[in-house]
Parts: sequence; structure tokens; C-alpha cells
Amino acid sequence: MSRLTYDSSPMTRRRWIADEASGNRAALTGDHADHLVRVLRARTGQEFDIATDAMVRRGRIVTIQDGRVEFELGEAVAASPPLDLTLLLAIFKFDRMEWAIEKCTELGASRIVPVMARRTDAHLAASSLKRVERWRRIALQAAEQSRRAAPPEIASPIKLQDVVSLTPAALRILLAESKPHFRLRDVLAAHPAREIVLAIGPEGGWAEDELQLFEKSGWVFASLGHTILRAETAAITATAIAISELT
Repeated sequence: MSRLTYDSSPMTRRRWIADEASGNRAALTGDHADHLVRVLRARTGQEFDIATDAMVRRGRIVTIQDGRVEFELGEAVAASPPLDLTLLLAIFKFDRMEWAIEKCTELGASRIVPVMARRTDAHLAASSLKRVERWRRIALQAAEQSRRAAPPEIASPIKLQDVVSLTPAALRILLAESKPHFRLRDVLAAHPAREIVLAIGPEGGWAEDELQLFEKSGWVFASLGHTILRAETAAITATAIAISELT
């Protein structure tokens, strides 16, 4: 069997997350493949890093067909270990929420759970189930752009009361500006953890009964400072701070 050799630097090769993988072969399919061919003008013999369920490997394009690009896989490529950061993201305006999902994916969030809070607009809550696939595509594209080995899990929207008890073994932190509490960075420093859950509220913040529910369920309250941030800014800022502690 011939051995694949490569000349390009690992940091200059674009990374793709395979839709299919078996043995020493992997493939991109559908719109994923069409983007590589039509937008990036891929050609046979071109080299990329290919992420599969098992690992990231070097790959060379061997065939290009309509809606399908196949790769021959070579040696493994060093990849950063996955982080364990879950975001409970109260649903807000979709354009801003997409921005938050994209940027939090680039930063390294491992799971994003859209939450229907009391102050979530009723129309947005009703429409959110139809947006999940779009959110997952955005997360996939952001994961590839930022050279992740896998996109974060994007869960289906869920009601707050059904998710507030999520992963009780993790360090669970509620971002809320209406309660006296410590800065997020100080909370993370005081409670070292490898698994973190952050809850970010909707525009207008959490309702009082929701704050009580979090408190009764053992969540730690934290602040991002005296400035009141938009929901998407709070999500991105909190993710960046938490990732810095996890790494």
C-alpha cells in the first residue's frame, strides 16, 4: 500500500468534518461537497485535514462527483482535546442567536441547548424548532473554520423547567445581573471544574420565578460586570472566559 506524503504545513490546511468515513476513505456529501467544489474550486490531489468520529487525519481528494468529494486518508494529525462546556442559551432574535452560535462554536463550546424562557418572544419560541437544522449547519461551518475536530451538539429547543436540573455533577453557573454575586472569572477560579454549564438569559433577563428555580436547583450565580450586555454579547463573553479556565 502506498504511503501518503504531504508538503503543506498543518496550520495552512483547511479542516473538513467528514459526512462519511470508513477505513482509509472519507467523503463530503450534498451541499457540504458542493461548497468545497464550487466555492473553493477543489481539485483532485488537493490536501486537507479531515475529521472523522475517531480522529483527525490528513486527506487527499481522489474523486470529485456531483454532490460528493472523496478523500484518501493518511496519518493522524494532532488535535486539541475536546472541552466540556455546555451553554443553555435562552432563545432570542434569530439573527443575533446565529451570531452567538457561530462565535461560541469557534471559541470551543461543546454543547448548545436553546431554552424557551418566560421572556422569550412567543413567536420565536414557536418558530425555534424549525431553526435547529440551520443552527447545526452554522455550527458545522464554524467548527471547520476554527479547525475543530467536531461541531458542538445543538440540542432541540427545550423548556426551562425541563433543563434546569441538567448535569448536576457539573459546575452550573447562571449569568444574572439582578442578584448580588461574584464575577464569573472569580467563580470559575474558586470552583475548578472540567465540566461547566453556563445559562445565558433572554433579552430582558430571567424572570424572578426562574431565578428562584435556578437557586433551588443549586446553581451558582455570577456576573459579567456592571455593564448590561446584549444576550449574544453575554454568551460570547462568558464562553471566552470559561474556555480560558478550561484550557
